[in-house]
Amino acid sequence: MKKYLAYAFGTFGHDAFYNTLSIYFMMFITSQLFTSGADEKMVGIVTSIIVIIRVGEIIFDPMIGGVVDNTNTRWGKFRPWILIGSIISSIGLIFLFSDYGGLTFSHPTIYLILLAITFLLIDVFYSFSDIAIWSMLPAISIESKVRTRFGTASRLGSTLGAQIVIVIITPAIMLFSHWFSKVPFGQQTHAGWIGYVVIVALLCTGGALVTCLNIKEQTNLIRKNTKHTGLKDVFRAIKNNTQLLWIAASYFLFAFSYVVTNSLLMYYFRYRLGNPGAYTWVGVITCILGVVSVSIYPLLEKIIRRKAVYVGGIAFMLIGYVIFIFAGQSLGLVLLAVSFYFFPYPLIFLATLMTITDSVEYGQLKNGTRNESVTLSVRPLIDKLAGAASNGIVGIVAVAAGMTGNAKPSDISAHGVFQFNTFMFYIPLILLIIAALIFFFKVTLTEEKHDEIVKELNKRLEKDESADPDSAVSDDHSFVAPTTVKTGL
Repeated sequence: MKKYLAYAFGTFGHDAFYNTLSIYFMMFITSQLFTSGADEKMVGIVTSIIVIIRVGEIIFDPMIGGVVDNTNTRWGKFRPWILIGSIISSIGLIFLFSDYGGLTFSHPTIYLILLAITFLLIDVFYSFSDIAIWSMLPAISIESKVRTRFGTASRLGSTLGAQIVIVIITPAIMLFSHWFSKVPFGQQTHAGWIGYVVIVALLCTGGALVTCLNIKEQTNLIRKNTKHTGLKDVFRAIKNNTQLLWIAASYFLFAFSYVVTNSLLMYYFRYRLGNPGAYTWVGVITCILGVVSVSIYPLLEKIIRRKAVYVGGIAFMLIGYVIFIFAGQSLGLVLLAVSFYFFPYPLIFLATLMTITDSVEYGQLKNGTRNESVTLSVRPLIDKLAGAASNGIVGIVAVAAGMTGNAKPSDISAHGVFQFNTFMFYIPLILLIIAALIFFFKVTLTEEKHDEIVKELNKRLEKDESADPDSAVSDDHSFVAPTTVKTGL
């Protein structure tokens, strides 16, 4: 239980950080920093910078996974990167939500350069932390059941961290604005945002420290089947892992749809309902539902298996979209839609995470060597890529729909509402259907198939080790994957 809680604490702060950066940074830019029509150009440039940096992660995240896989210290290969990455990215987050000492308007070019450098540093070091903390999962245990328990604990923490942000962000910003800027409670100021971001940075760093002090990786025969990962090996490990690629394709469509809708939800409450304070209810509802959802995952996986959890969860989300489309300005219907939409999200995430984790052994059997962090880097890469795409879309939609600054619901034209609904509801709905079809027809790495792969790996490695005690784990790494694997994959 101590280890479960330690893992949960780490992912709690980790996802509080991620939601703040991926969902609320553009809200800060459009509603607090650049609020007039003349600032639209700056919003566009900031949006472009973020998208360009995030898209670059398509190349760099697998490389970062390779660096983590090649790390060998007395503290293991994961914990140093979890702690270092969390500390540096947390410091960068505080700078990102600032005006850099007034440079935003006095020297905008310098501001944009500093913002790009800051965002790049955050992106790199958060990637190290993110990849390391999630790629610990296959290193904690080789058994799917044990992984499911640790995965459930980690997702419980990350769900609470992500949703607590929704609960506290509005009241926290208002409270800090009242304290620091001496404005009436209910108003938001730059100082209020900074106060909130400092809290998130402390949660991220503190959670990482708790995880590093309490979680250690396991040593066994299968995990010893590794070698130094070169640049070509990184991309070969991903390219040859066909199951990982199909999972990634489906999950990207899912993650993109979810993040776009989630990012625009705060705009919905402020510029469609005209009730930004009610947004706190979203956090309360999703926090409660998140705990319930994550808690029942092990039982659902046992009864109906992962594939049914994934596809069924998406079907549940589609019901939420339908309610959203007809909700209009009814707060009750909007909150009902949020409930249907969010409840299956942690379940789908866990089904994805556990399948990707099991694909480590699938890739090991095909490639002849084990690549834990390279394989697990694909999921964070997709999340951040989806976040980058959503940041770009949110900035464009907010400006196009007139949802910037102190605009009121009555100021939003019918055309603006249609544009907003298209990106928040219609497009994501279609992409979710495609994601479900890909996972159902193309992902064949079930729990039973993984058990077969583990048995096959153990049998072959034990055979090689008995023939030559040094061959399976020595520096020459002579273990070669079989040319034919009878696993049905």
